[in-house]
Amino acid sequence: MHTKKEKLRLFLITVTILSLLTFLVGSVYKDWQQIMHNRKEENELALKYESLLEEEEKLNAEITKLGDDSYLARYAKEKFLLSAPGDTLIKNDK
Repeated sequence: MHTKKEKLRLFLITVTILSLLTFLVGSVYKDWQQIMHNRKEENELALKYESLLEEEEKLNAEITKLGDDSYLARYAKEKFLLSAPGDTLIKNDK
């Protein structure tokens, strides 16, 4: 049979292997959680990026429109209730 010394050595090897295995599994799990978190954040940022691109496109269109004098005059009249001499104002209560 095994001597006491062999049993002790076998026990220590088993404990060491189990400790390393536990450490490796824990490390892999932690890395896996970080990867999942990063993927979720990447998806959220991609959606936000798309939203910002759409907003930029709308703002660029508005800038182009505001460069047109007739649009700018109509915008000022509607937004700020401005009128030119001789204009008739009609108030719309909603």
